[in-house]
Amino acid sequence: MPNLTLRCTVIVGSVREGRFGPTAARWFARTAAEPGRFEVDVIDLGDHPLLALPGPVAKPTAEVAAALAEVTPRLAAADVFVVVTPEYNHSFPAALKSLIDWHFEQWQAKPVGYVSYGGRSGGLRAVEHLRQVFSELHAVSVRDTVSFHGGSSVFTDDGEPRDGAGARAAAKGMLDQLEWWGTALREAREKRPYLG
Repeated sequence: MPNLTLRCTVIVGSVREGRFGPTAARWFARTAAEPGRFEVDVIDLGDHPLLALPGPVAKPTAEVAAALAEVTPRLAAADVFVVVTPEYNHSFPAALKSLIDWHFEQWQAKPVGYVSYGGRSGGLRAVEHLRQVFSELHAVSVRDTVSFHGGSSVFTDDGEPRDGAGARAAAKGMLDQLEWWGTALREAREKRPYLG
């Protein structure tokens, strides 16, 4: 019998010291895993410093190849992605762009959701830039997002949103869309490989 559980890969996009991303990612990963619809894998870019590596080249160095060997298979195995990102200067972090640019077919014909945070905008301007980038990579951004306006100040010390009901409702809406798109696109890829 085929495995109907979707694999959701959550990517923590910030590598700055004192970042809030891991807290938001842990909360979201717990939320996504609760109904049993998703098998969750978290890739923290703080553990994979691709930013310090040279950009994509035809033949990566041994250091680049080793770093990619840890991350690339996990991206390839994903059915859906969720990017956890702050907003830096009206956009998303350079480390996240580096990860995205080192890969291509791993993103194709898969849905992407966003958990953003920061200041008054809640990171939504970073999400708008990411939508354009992932569109170019033949990925499908879902409509709904989870956004934390104020970043860490809207979470308790034990890593839970102060507005738990609102955050869970936003996450449920996005997860419902990811489940629909993830299932539809996985079935389509199994029937006919995507030609992007």
